[in-house]
Amino acid sequence: MNRHIQISPTADLTACAFCDALYTVSEVPSGGVGRCNRCRAILYAPRDNAIAKIVAYSAAALSLMVVAIGYPFLEIHTSGLSSKASVIDAILAFAENSGMMAPLSAVVAALIVLLPVIRISGMIYTTVPMLFDRPLLPYAKNVFMIVMRLRPWAMAEIFIIGVAVALVKIGSLATVSFGPAFWAFVGFVVLIVAKDVVLCERTMWRTLDTYQKR
Repeated sequence: MNRHIQISPTADLTACAFCDALYTVSEVPSGGVGRCNRCRAILYAPRDNAIAKIVAYSAAALSLMVVAIGYPFLEIHTSGLSSKASVIDAILAFAENSGMMAPLSAVVAALIVLLPVIRISGMIYTTVPMLFDRPLLPYAKNVFMIVMRLRPWAMAEIFIIGVAVALVKIGSLATVSFGPAFWAFVGFVVLIVAKDVVLCERTMWRTLDTYQKR
């Protein structure tokens, strides 16, 4: 006779994402690092005032993305002619010559603008109530899960690297001037990296659990 046994999950067990070793982690102090004894991977790395820093970095990054979209990105001068281009122009350039490239424009827009904005907005939605010690907003844990799953697909950093490579190649052919949107986009990427450095995903999940139980 088959017997069904219900297994209840526990927050006391932590699995290493690299070697699957299980640990019981009670508390890691802010500024400390909890590592796997087997492979030395970081399990917990809480930071001082992490929530406040995440909210500040996210809000500033969202503001800079508005500037990055609305202002000129680059201005190119060559042979007495000049041309300005914005981030939107770069996205639409794929679809100008052939309608068949329109899906690529949509993908580029999603990867360098839409998904980063969704991640930043979701992070603000999740963390602002905790900053003011208020109850979580509805579906906060689901929003945070989406934010973390979208992380590999938000490629604003890759876009800036691609622009840098392109500028090296065309630097000898034309004079390039950086517009406000370029510096705003660079600032956006720096803030995103700073936010990711401060954020400890496992600690955030524990904090969300604590607030949800209130």
